[in-house]
Amino acid sequence: MQLTVFSDLGLRIIMRMAVAEPGRKFTAADVADELNASRAHVSKVVTRLAELGFVTALKGRYGGIYFAEGAEKKSVGHLLRILEAGEIVDCVGTACPLINGCKLRVALAGAQEAFFSYLDPITIEQLTHTPALRGHFSLPITPVE
Repeated sequence: MQLTVFSDLGLRIIMRMAVAEPGRKFTAADVADELNASRAHVSKVVTRLAELGFVTALKGRYGGIYFAEGAEKKSVGHLLRILEAGEIVDCVGTACPLINGCKLRVALAGAQEAFFSYLDPITIEQLTHTPALRGHFSLPITPVE
């Protein structure tokens, strides 16, 4: 499964903020520059992450973007399930001759859910603060409360 640019950027923003000093303030411009991404796109993603409670965004002279308290305990699968909302294949409105008997959409939806389910017990903290991640990809998976 390939993530959308929006979801990929959302994960990278969260992970970047998670490894920063506690309480560090970011700006969308700073994050965009660090991640080599569009400032406008980062702003849209940050707005969504704030709505979901992963970051706190404050406007004004002393505002900024902060990693939300408790966000490190949140599920990666939960975040991606929301950011990746929608079907993998959108057959509505197509002229596909197989649409009436096709079970591909159902199969792909099941595969997508299996992907998210695998990521559900993995937290942001496990992705960013687990020493076991250096050099290989085994994750000590523990259930998210």
